[in-house]
Amino acid sequence: MTGENSKDPLHGITLECILTELHGKYGWEALAEKVNIRCFKENPSVMSSLKFLRKTPWARAKVERLYIRLMSRRSSKGGKEKIE
Repeated sequence: MTGENSKDPLHGITLECILTELHGKYGWEALAEKVNIRCFKENPSVMSSLKFLRKTPWARAKVERLYIRLMSRRSSKGGKEKIE
């Protein structure tokens, strides 16, 4: 079993890491435009967003898709991506 590669692009990446990376890249305002959820619009913080995303599968899925798109753009451009 050891040595197997997971086909899940998020394998081993925590939700906190995903959210921190997206917040660092976009900031709360742009993140709220990309993923239209209230926890990014009203008094946003990493902790309150994590609490909401852990309880809300549809919102978490949107955030994870955005992160996957960001990572795929980075890898396709050798780490030097331009997004928007």
